[in-house]
Amino acid sequence: MMLAIPLAWLQLIRERVRLLVAVAGITFAVVLMMIQLGFRDALFEAAVMLHRNLNCDVVMISPQSTNLFALKSFSRRRLYQVGGIEGVESFTPVYLRLALWRNPETRGTRQILIAGIEPESHPFTLEGVKAQQDLLKKSDVVLFDRLSRPEFGPVPAWFDQGRVVETELEDRRLTVKGLFSLGASFAADGNLITSDLNFLRFTPSRSPGLIDLGLITAEAGLSPEILAARIDAALPDDVMIFTKAGFVQFEQRYWQTSTAIGFIFSLGSAMGFIVGTVIVYQILYTDVSDHLAEYATLKAMGYRNRYLFGVVIQEAIILSVLGYIPGLLGSMGLYSMTRKATALPLSMTVERGMVVFSLTALMCLISGAIAMRKVQAADPADIF
Repeated sequence: MMLAIPLAWLQLIRERVRLLVAVAGITFAVVLMMIQLGFRDALFEAAVMLHRNLNCDVVMISPQSTNLFALKSFSRRRLYQVGGIEGVESFTPVYLRLALWRNPETRGTRQILIAGIEPESHPFTLEGVKAQQDLLKKSDVVLFDRLSRPEFGPVPAWFDQGRVVETELEDRRLTVKGLFSLGASFAADGNLITSDLNFLRFTPSRSPGLIDLGLITAEAGLSPEILAARIDAALPDDVMIFTKAGFVQFEQRYWQTSTAIGFIFSLGSAMGFIVGTVIVYQILYTDVSDHLAEYATLKAMGYRNRYLFGVVIQEAIILSVLGYIPGLLGSMGLYSMTRKATALPLSMTVERGMVVFSLTALMCLISGAIAMRKVQAADPADIF
């Protein structure tokens, strides 16, 4: 009977203005949840983009480090010690720090993340870095991240035009000789790669014997977990040893548990869910109240509460679908606009789309379940 007569749909479209208001409210809730969850995921993904592009199996850092942008230096000797451990194929040091970059166009300054590497090594899997590493052997030469925020200046455009790009880093003159692609994060709006010698020229206070990352490659066939355990057992407690995957988790755990950012975005999503629930409840409750006489008539004809409950639930499901589709499309547009403005890795994923749709359906079902109480109270004897 319910399938033969689309009662839920007919009731919704009878008041078209009310339907549009309901869809708009659900769309707003969907966009709010999408944006909050998208920002949260973009934060976590941006924070580990460099980690994912490390060309290694095992990572060594100082135990005093809390995240990539607050690394503490440790003795380079510790990295050299792993050369005698069975299963180690190669190792290379990396220097990392935030430095003051001068915009070559406006002359304004801004902090940028700079990585110092041995030009003969290949510590990154970033596109374009390996082919240009020989350029870093020259004095005061760097590679610039073309996905850095525009506040650093029109460096990629100038370079692509064939112009010589010269500016300053920590008040020392440098030349941009190449580009690579990584992207900005919440902690670093731009990135540079240079040689270890150039890095030390830009930071003369840094001792060459103190490094920030030790990257270790395992011999073919040896799992990173086994090699990490061997290194950890062989070295003192003044260094921490992670697999590459463990290093990614270490960074993400910091942003999830040691900062308020993850909580804030999750709270924003929860607020969107609550707002949507209230809006849908008000729409369904008003609809049920306006049709209370019809529900009572159906009861008098012998229809049970279960059938009437099904009508309300169908309305809730229809509303969730009608509100989700424009919310999804609107969120994708906002993602694109935000990605261009911030250079963050913000994009729609199937997993997030399914999560928000599930939350939207749950939001509408909860509203429908609350509105059902009015249907249950519809007594033909009282109404007629």
